[in-house]
Amino acid sequence: MTIKNPILKLALPSVVTNITVPLLGLVDMAIVGHMGAAEYIAAVAIGTTIFNMVYWLFGFLRMGTTGIVSQAHGAGNEQGIREALFHSLALGGLISLGLLLMQTPLLHFSLWLMGPSGVVAQFTTTYFRVCIWGAPAMLASYVLTGWFIGMQNTRTPMWMAILQNLLNILCTLLFVFVFHMDIGGVALGTVVGLYGGVAYGISNLPRPFLMRGDEVEEVLSATSEHKIPTLGGVGGGLFLRTLCLVAVTIYFTMAGSRMGTLTLDANALLMQFFMVYSYFTDGLANAAEALSGEYVGRGDRVGLLATVRSLFLWGFALALVFTVLYAVAGTWILSLLTNQQSVTLFARPYLPWVVAVPFVGLAAFIWDGVYIGMTLTTRMLLSTLLSAVVFFVLWFLLSPLYGNHALWFAFLSYLGTRGVIQTLLFRP
Repeated sequence: MTIKNPILKLALPSVVTNITVPLLGLVDMAIVGHMGAAEYIAAVAIGTTIFNMVYWLFGFLRMGTTGIVSQAHGAGNEQGIREALFHSLALGGLISLGLLLMQTPLLHFSLWLMGPSGVVAQFTTTYFRVCIWGAPAMLASYVLTGWFIGMQNTRTPMWMAILQNLLNILCTLLFVFVFHMDIGGVALGTVVGLYGGVAYGISNLPRPFLMRGDEVEEVLSATSEHKIPTLGGVGGGLFLRTLCLVAVTIYFTMAGSRMGTLTLDANALLMQFFMVYSYFTDGLANAAEALSGEYVGRGDRVGLLATVRSLFLWGFALALVFTVLYAVAGTWILSLLTNQQSVTLFARPYLPWVVAVPFVGLAAFIWDGVYIGMTLTTRMLLSTLLSAVVFFVLWFLLSPLYGNHALWFAFLSYLGTRGVIQTLLFRP
């Protein structure tokens, strides 16, 4: 079936990709759950948390590449597209090299921060020492995904993610249950999956954008016919923005933990509602990145404004569906996530906050995609920084009176403030 609507054509494969990506950690968790020791589960949970946080910081490789390539694509600037691919891969390679060289202090700092027990720490160390060698593939996959999205191709990243997960499942089962490699086999399966996905992505790069060795110097020294942003120029703002996002996310979990195990467990379940919604809205955001960047590259202001309006119409429809779903089936969804009745009963009073998430967070997701495509990363940083300040101020002012309700109010205010500020800052 051919999808003619450009937004849906880009968004739907991205939704599949977004849903597929978390399976990498879930597959590892499911397999170690059948390995006979609870310490394996804890070690993989800690290990995946470490890598998720580290890799999240370098998400600018994906987002920045998308914005740059989409603008070059819109301007018909083939050399700019080639430069963006080469420079982004080179930067990802340098960061990967740094992670590999610094793996020991990174491991020690992570173990100190997480504080696992002796046996769990040993298993986590084994998992980390193997998984860290997947860093070059993970960062390369960020670049390739961003490049393909910028070229208005979201199908290849979807198949990259699917292949990565299939290889992970098959190799992990082989290494663990046939070769008896235990947690090292779990980690190795993940690494093989990462490299398999990257190999597929590289094999799908169009020939005109592949470079021979003798062309590298030419690309490094050449000046593009059309001016395009550079990853160095947009990456700093995206990196600092990510630090703000990480600060809010980590503190949200820490604040819930300080209020007790029930609060921590309930918030973890309720956050799944937010995550599932984000998988779908991120699909729209990816479409926004590709399309807005292309219109900026063309210098087509009318097309950009029309695309933004269409994105918000689709986003409104999606938010309405999730709002109704969460309002009607929220309690039932909680019961699917856990059979611990004490946790579901504790979480129910906070369900109205989850019901409000789709419409409150809609603008932030859509504008993020538009701003990435336009490479307006300074404005993105400003909106996220001010919103993070709003989150922390509201939490510290209201938490003594309202506890976990104050935490959720602060989080939704943070989401809503991001959308409002980006709306006010938008200048096509």
